[in-house]
Amino acid sequence: MTISFEIPGKPFGKQRPKFTTRGGYPKAITPKETVAYENLVKLCYREYVGDNRFKDNAMIEISIVAYYEIPKSTSKKKRVLMLSGELRPTKKPDADNIAKVICDSLNGIAYHDDAAIVTATISKRYSEDPHVEVCMWEVKGE
Repeated sequence: MTISFEIPGKPFGKQRPKFTTRGGYPKAITPKETVAYENLVKLCYREYVGDNRFKDNAMIEISIVAYYEIPKSTSKKKRVLMLSGELRPTKKPDADNIAKVICDSLNGIAYHDDAAIVTATISKRYSEDPHVEVCMWEVKGE
């Protein structure tokens, strides 16, 4: 089984939790922006895929391609290089933080737990239309 979907808008990376000791015990609080993006990922998954999900014992490969917006001040020559893939984004958010927010968001929705992911590929590219493409498929045992 292969599952693919898109998340519109600028790529977003998982933020570090904030900590508080209010009430006497340390507690981690997930930033509101991260919670909002995780909810967007879930919504997009359900919109594209519905209730389909991988079996609980599945081994999963995931490919994530984050398309960054081309800055408005970019020259025409540089824009051509960006769109052809010869020039790629080396800016925030980091590829691993993009993967983290997406994989964590899909826990219990696309798969039982993101521990089922055995291979992950994350790419950063430029586009006229910023978005993130996610494709997952089950790996058969050898």
